[in-house]
Amino acid sequence: MHLAIDASRATAARSTGTEHYARALIRALILYNDQATQPMRLTLYFRDDPSPDLFPPSPCAEQRVIRLARLWTHLGLAQAIAQQRHDVLFVPAHTLPFIFPGTGAVTVHDLGYRYFPEAHPASQRAYLELTTRHSARRASLIFADSRATADDLQYFYGTPAAKIRVLYPGVDSPPSELIYGWRVALVRARYKLPKRYFLHLGTLQPRKNIDRLIQAYSLWRARRPQHRDVGLVLAGGRGWLYDPAWGRAEGVQEIGYVLETDKPALLRSALALLMPSLYEGFGFPLLEAMHVGTPTLAANTSSLPELAGSASLLVDPLDVEAIADGMARLVDDEALRSDLEARGRQQVKHFTWERAAAQAWEALSALA
Repeated sequence: MHLAIDASRATAARSTGTEHYARALIRALILYNDQATQPMRLTLYFRDDPSPDLFPPSPCAEQRVIRLARLWTHLGLAQAIAQQRHDVLFVPAHTLPFIFPGTGAVTVHDLGYRYFPEAHPASQRAYLELTTRHSARRASLIFADSRATADDLQYFYGTPAAKIRVLYPGVDSPPSELIYGWRVALVRARYKLPKRYFLHLGTLQPRKNIDRLIQAYSLWRARRPQHRDVGLVLAGGRGWLYDPAWGRAEGVQEIGYVLETDKPALLRSALALLMPSLYEGFGFPLLEAMHVGTPTLAANTSSLPELAGSASLLVDPLDVEAIADGMARLVDDEALRSDLEARGRQQVKHFTWERAAAQAWEALSALA
């Protein structure tokens, strides 16, 4: 069996959730495939030259670079698939080529553009709608990051449930040297962090509910003058419809894009991770915080409740008072903090790349 994989997103210099997903799942698939009784032949297609250590060496995997500046998926990848005649093409994102022979499998991470169209430029929104609708129809197998996304596919596009598989991504356990000791001091100095802080980690855009988060923080801060030293740190790049006023609110500090190696210490040093997003197809920061023992507050909507289980403080993301009350509980109630830390460390064990790779391999192998 011959599986072609679109690995173009794995070489991105700055990773968001989609790029991280592609890199981690492909790596885990290669390792799982090598141990299989009947391994598949894997061909990985790249847009750019991958670094030598990007993926583990494997006798079953080969790498090919398609050099094309524009329309890489719909022209370059499509032509390669037509020439090689693989059994299955797997794209770990929402975009299958418009025309290609054979069987296709795809990952749909979320349909946030359907809920919040104003949070995307018009051209991007149109492209997301076109390509996701096409992929949902053309693919023989669709991996959804969460049950919430699977339900959205059925609701918006009428996708048959039989061809959808909920495949939860994994979350890596960071090495201890990235969490403690000198690393914490380095991260604190690099980003000029306050001694105590709440943390929001993710692209700064309206879908992340930044307006209400800052309103809730300001409300909590006014009610707890003894904790005025506690800051709100916004970590992540500026997205579409970013509001400069967010970074000017009293006590709020923007630190921009965070290096992957700095995330564990940044999360571990926080009083809590705050993720009252209006919509998430999957919430990596939530589980990353649980991995390092940091309490979390999350929205009680979209995929976040199924990821959090009972290990996070869930609030209505539209209710500023509820978010502020949750922040107060996380600071004032030490027993709650300890309980959430313990529950989080157990909850995150359900999300591993080894498990995701095993489930993906079985589904792709059956499809081939």
